[in-house]
Amino acid sequence: MKKDKNLKDLKKKTKKLIDYKWIIQIFFISFIISILFSFTSEMVIPNVNIFIGTLILIVFIVIGIAFDMIGVAVTSSDEAPFHAMASRKVRGAKIAVKMKKNADKVSSFCNDVIGDICGIVSGSAGSIVSLGLAQHLNLNSFFTSLIVTALIASFTIGGKAMGKSIAINKSNYILYEFSKILAFFHK
Repeated sequence: MKKDKNLKDLKKKTKKLIDYKWIIQIFFISFIISILFSFTSEMVIPNVNIFIGTLILIVFIVIGIAFDMIGVAVTSSDEAPFHAMASRKVRGAKIAVKMKKNADKVSSFCNDVIGDICGIVSGSAGSIVSLGLAQHLNLNSFFTSLIVTALIASFTIGGKAMGKSIAINKSNYILYEFSKILAFFHK
């Protein structure tokens, strides 16, 4: 009898842990952001020179790394200093508290949605850049694609590894600075 009660309690807690509304929202947000980033990549990069295409590719990589840092910073930061700052009406502090209270969702959005989309889009942008580079410099497209893909993966993984370390050590600072930026757009 006691075992059945514990099982029911566990099922109730599990239902509370899974936020289906959030899952549906994040699915549609991911879809829209993916379309926007992919559209930018597919429409702009083939129509610009290799240098500009490479810069756009680098921007996608940097955005992925930056949002990965923000996601880690939110999960590893302390909430207490932001409550103190909010009580003194410091700009962005209330947003930081709200982000910290929703750290799982913020982290999922920053790390998974933005970070993963940037990784995928940088891969497709990299293939466009490598094809243009191979044609422009008369190189073997297969080997050019291998090198560009390896460079994208290395910079993304290395950047995220470095970013995670910084985000853990400077979590409150990163969360506060990001919250100030968001406060600029928030009423």
